[in-house]
Amino acid sequence: SCGFKDGEKPVENVMLKMGNMKRILIFLMLLVSISLSAQDVAVKTNLLYDATTTINLGAEIGVAPKWTVDLSANYNGWTFNDNKKWKHWMAQPEVRYWFCERFNGHFLGAHLLGGQYNWGGLDLPLGIFDDLKEHRYEGWYVGGGVVYGYQWLLGKRWSIEAALGVGYVRADYDRYKCPHCGEWQDSGKKNYFGVTKAAISLIYIIK
Repeated sequence: SCGFKDGEKPVENVMLKMGNMKRILIFLMLLVSISLSAQDVAVKTNLLYDATTTINLGAEIGVAPKWTVDLSANYNGWTFNDNKKWKHWMAQPEVRYWFCERFNGHFLGAHLLGGQYNWGGLDLPLGIFDDLKEHRYEGWYVGGGVVYGYQWLLGKRWSIEAALGVGYVRADYDRYKCPHCGEWQDSGKKNYFGVTKAAISLIYIIK
């Protein structure tokens, strides 16, 4: 089980097949940030995700003078007051081109994303699920997009970065009548075009 299940489902869910993938991805992120310290690499946390109680970790690796590969993963497994849920995990690999030099200034990137979710009792600002306040949605999603960002050097090893990405997400879902153990209603798919990444990240650069 992925730890997101609230009750019995009428059909086997893809989430159960994916098992412990979220734990594996988080472990791989830790492994990358430690084992690649001989190269130019930075480790980071997205402060916007931190503010939503979402555990996250990223590592960015220099592969050429103006190119880097950014790998990030995040996880939220909590249930809040009134059974509100923002449970999910996501992996987001990204390739970046830096206009001046890597880890400094303007960059453009392209990213992929994928993960699983269990949301309910919330009002989401992006309009992905309009009736989420009265329903619970559970499923998986994949997508991709383009990113623009800027990184400011704060010191020899510390930086801060702002990034915004837009793109497409395809989500499969099961819908339930209410946020807590409600009756299954239907299954379907959602297509979303809009913001796919928003980050204000605190960065530690390993030399």
